[in-house]
Amino acid sequence: MNLSVFGAGGWGTALSILLHHNKYKVVLWEYNPEYANTLREYRENFYFLPNIKIPKQIKITNNIEEAVSYSDILVIATPTQYIRKNLSDLRKFNIKGKIFLSVSKGIEDNTLFTVSELLKDMLNDLKLKIAVLSGPSHAEEVSKGIPTSVVCASENLKIAKIIQKIFSNKYFRVYTSDDVRGTELGGALKNVIAIASGIADGAKFGDNTKAAIMTRGMNEIMRLGVKMGAKMETFFGLSGIGDLIVTCSSKLSRNRFVGEQIGLGKNLKTVVKEMKMVAEGINTTIAAYKLAKKFKIDLPIINEVYQVLFNNKSPYEAAKVLMSRPLKKEHYI
Repeated sequence: MNLSVFGAGGWGTALSILLHHNKYKVVLWEYNPEYANTLREYRENFYFLPNIKIPKQIKITNNIEEAVSYSDILVIATPTQYIRKNLSDLRKFNIKGKIFLSVSKGIEDNTLFTVSELLKDMLNDLKLKIAVLSGPSHAEEVSKGIPTSVVCASENLKIAKIIQKIFSNKYFRVYTSDDVRGTELGGALKNVIAIASGIADGAKFGDNTKAAIMTRGMNEIMRLGVKMGAKMETFFGLSGIGDLIVTCSSKLSRNRFVGEQIGLGKNLKTVVKEMKMVAEGINTTIAAYKLAKKFKIDLPIINEVYQVLFNNKSPYEAAKVLMSRPLKKEHYI
């Protein structure tokens, strides 16, 4: 099979290199024609994955029709909020029989669609062959061949197994699941909790606070996920607790970095302006806040992250609110 990766950010570039190492023919599609030319000329993604060479066998293009027609599997690595705008031309071409693999981790903040739902809506195809890939997987580490494990979920396990075989190698191990909803929600909502963890880091709250945020944050992810039809056990896996640990703890995490800068006293607009990469958790915070209201679920940490990011609440006031809430038993759904 041939594969096209749509989105030449760090993750799209890292996966293109991985697929090349696995002996597949790969096209890497970049939205910006000028940056596509830069990638072709220098074979290095200076903005998003510096110091990693892109093999010359990977074809880099800005031509979306070329990328679609070339491949059997279309890997969607574009940030969630840009998919509908940047990839709307996909519906103009023959996509019948092609597999769509989402590796983006977000929720569209106006529709509240996960990426699989977004693609089905955008392409007007409820029977779209689709899978999602998620888990603790920094592009910087995968591009260096550091051992990584992720999960691929599809309602059709045959598709999940196809992706598993194509992507797995000696440093990248793929498990399978049929819980698309849980896999997507785990990968998206953990970014909100990572922002909370970063805020705690920036505000110098300490390890106790961060551990509490991660643990209680996972409880919030599970309660919302189960309410939305996900399987609880999914959140104990790679796209749940696994991705939460790495995103809340690592210096490579963009979402944790955003929170840290907020905790240090910067405002959100300044932080975003200074970043080249997209932190999916910012828009996912809006979506999660709306989902909590839609499903009438109390998500106190997510609510306080929203207040800090968008209503200028101080991290210290947010912590005070969380610590003074009515006392409860630990486990409840």
